[in-house]
Amino acid sequence: MTAHTTLERPTSTPITPAMYEGELRILDTDLAVRLGFAKATKIRDLIKRHKASLEKMGPLPTVGRVINGGAATEHYLNKKQAIFITAKSETAEATAITIEIIERFDAYERGASSPKVPTNMREALLLALEQQEKLDEQGKELEIVRPKAAAHDYLAELPGELGVRDAGRELKVGQKWVTDYIDGHGWSCVEGGKRKPTHYGIKHSYCRLVSETFNHRQTGEEMVRDKFRLTRKGIGRLAEIIAKLQKENGVPFAKKREAAA
Repeated sequence: MTAHTTLERPTSTPITPAMYEGELRILDTDLAVRLGFAKATKIRDLIKRHKASLEKMGPLPTVGRVINGGAATEHYLNKKQAIFITAKSETAEATAITIEIIERFDAYERGASSPKVPTNMREALLLALEQQEKLDEQGKELEIVRPKAAAHDYLAELPGELGVRDAGRELKVGQKWVTDYIDGHGWSCVEGGKRKPTHYGIKHSYCRLVSETFNHRQTGEEMVRDKFRLTRKGIGRLAEIIAKLQKENGVPFAKKREAAA
């Protein structure tokens, strides 16, 4: 007999986010069940189509599995990613589930996913003790997070870092020369239409990605994107290379890969 999915299944399966690699996330197939997909794994086709957009909202962790002899890749979505996929699913339940995702994630973040109601004095005292321990723990975490956040703000705005266009202007060789050189000499590469630092560029602190937040033009939702930046060390290294090449032959570009320092 062939099993089939009914529309009652999603309404009886609540959204259950859980911690994954230090962040609250939901498994793709759990969301698919709640959305009423006839086959839960079909949600991964939707995720694949919108992968670039999802990665702008944060990392998209995956776990490889072998199921019935076949390879499968599970995705763990954060709140923004889960809402995005819910909207793209265009199911009848999408609006209600969007609200549920926000409420469930917020409840878990507050540590109130399963509210407890004491029935006697002993349970009330135990609950009060448990809540105080959580508050103490959150206080400790804040003391750790605050300096990390301050460090992130500083790193995101290090003085002297430039994009390739501004670096080309400062070095007086133009944007094309800069992009040709850093791509041709292994500092960076272009993936999906976006420039990213390579392992070599990061290792030598020549370039890096800087995260910035912005509001979506249509939804107003706060989102995150990465910008490619040449560090002051990288710009200084380019200046040295340009001066050397101009002195040798007047041509500020060579196809030979720079020797590792």
